[in-house]
Amino acid sequence: MSKKNCLLIFRNKKLNNFDRAESTAAEFASNGIYFDRVEYCSYDDSEEISRSIAECKGNYLNLVLLCPQVMCDTLKNYCEKIFEGQFDNFNILSAPECNLYVLSYDGESRLKDSDVAQILSKKSGISCGHSYVKTVGVSLDEINKVIAMAKEVCSECDFNVSDSFSDCTIEIVYPESLSKSSYDNVIRMVIGGLNGHVYALENITLAQRLFQLLKLRRMKISVAESFTGGGIAKRLVEVPGISEVYLEGLNTYSNESKIKRLGVDELILKQYGAVSEQTAYQMAEGLLKTGDCDIAISTTGIAGPKSDSTSKPVGLLYIAVGTRESISVFKYELNGGRQKITETAINLALFHAFRKIK
Repeated sequence: MSKKNCLLIFRNKKLNNFDRAESTAAEFASNGIYFDRVEYCSYDDSEEISRSIAECKGNYLNLVLLCPQVMCDTLKNYCEKIFEGQFDNFNILSAPECNLYVLSYDGESRLKDSDVAQILSKKSGISCGHSYVKTVGVSLDEINKVIAMAKEVCSECDFNVSDSFSDCTIEIVYPESLSKSSYDNVIRMVIGGLNGHVYALENITLAQRLFQLLKLRRMKISVAESFTGGGIAKRLVEVPGISEVYLEGLNTYSNESKIKRLGVDELILKQYGAVSEQTAYQMAEGLLKTGDCDIAISTTGIAGPKSDSTSKPVGLLYIAVGTRESISVFKYELNGGRQKITETAINLALFHAFRKIK
């Protein structure tokens, strides 16, 4: 038997939601367990279910079945006949040719992803350590190049990468027997290759990391948002203890609000438009002039799906980040739908604030 692990996901194919399957695969990868085959099956197509399970019998050492709760008993009964075995109280069936694990993705279950991942890890004799590198603004192609170089230095390490709107988590999974010098070389190579885009070496959020740094620097932050519509403020207030460093958040969506609340020059708006470097600068400047903050973030842009009355393209955005000493403005032209553009802009804004005070 050349292949070890297979994951079969039974779902309603009319619903294009892959989050649960992705989280399951990520949990296993964190324990050094990877699937040779991942397949989606329609939960109401008996022929497809029979074919998929039959193909796995005798070809995989471990078969993980991810299904809705209402399907669990039927699926277990069918598998018991095929594999001539019986599931225990934890939804595990041990047969000579294959071990089966049934997980439910929409109800209570005694068996969880982490349980099965640890069982397989223990059976494989894998004892793993974990490290994390968190980055913003690096393409997946660049990250994969860095990982390829790191694997040349140390082939014993595995790398799991997840991307959330340009905020990437690189999980490094390594055998606990790995020497410290080898581990240090890998970490140095990854950080060095990412060229200033790293914000944390632990598995925390970007907002949490910014909070830590603001607290360390004893700084207060204020935010003025236009097209991000309060998204930056929402990320910040989700962090426990943020009141120690968060002063205010303004959702200055209209030009009138930008003028009255932030002191943006009306002539600037007429000459350059609301979506401009000049407007972003004055929005941040207004926060610093009239508030008691030490650092300010402002955003203005076009999230789509259509442009405004100007000829400026969807995805154009300006992020200003400043202190009383200086204000920097960053221009981006992002691709994608409204959510992708907005969420990416939020991550970029938080990251630039982090870099400003780092």
